[in-house]
Amino acid sequence: MPPPDADQPVRTTGDTTADHRRGPRRRGQELEEAILAATIEELAEVGYARLTMERVAARARTGKATLYRRWPGLAELVVDACAIRDASDADLPDTGALRTDVLAALRLISGQLAGPRGDVLRGLLPEFVRDPDFARAIREKVDTAGPGAIKQALRRGVDRGEIEAWLPDSRRATVAVDLLRNHFLLHGAPIADDVITDIVDDVYLPLLLAPRSGRDTER
Repeated sequence: MPPPDADQPVRTTGDTTADHRRGPRRRGQELEEAILAATIEELAEVGYARLTMERVAARARTGKATLYRRWPGLAELVVDACAIRDASDADLPDTGALRTDVLAALRLISGQLAGPRGDVLRGLLPEFVRDPDFARAIREKVDTAGPGAIKQALRRGVDRGEIEAWLPDSRRATVAVDLLRNHFLLHGAPIADDVITDIVDDVYLPLLLAPRSGRDTER
């Protein structure tokens, strides 16, 4: 009997078994990433209303039972698939200054939003309006998708003495990314570079340099 996280063949109608794996059995993280990628591809192709676990399983070349072992339902699977991981700190060049580091971080994130996951997020807007709980779950997943490049830019700013040490873990830290994503959801991609510059110069840097208030808490 294969281990719980191994691929399983997809069962079609009747008693016929169609093996969609077409390659070595995948497990663990590799299998999960394949399922999440298949979910994004299906959402882009058919939309949320027509998405099914069966379609995702077939595209991922695994079995529906494998999906249900990891996600209790379709909504939970979509929430995980839509989590846009921020560009990692390894991708962020050290420009030597907070402002230019932040600009570089937002440009990296903008590039990610221009990809398939960003398209899917915009396609889910009608569902966000219809189901506020689903929208909240997506937002929370996206907001907690890893430290990302923006946190790295802030930590470098702390090390250089440009900003205070409490900022990278405060609510202020994600304001620039939130504004960038909101602009993307309303206007799509690509995001013009002057929009990124305005977010940084007119909103984000003044906020980072403003005195700490009683509303500033850690995330």
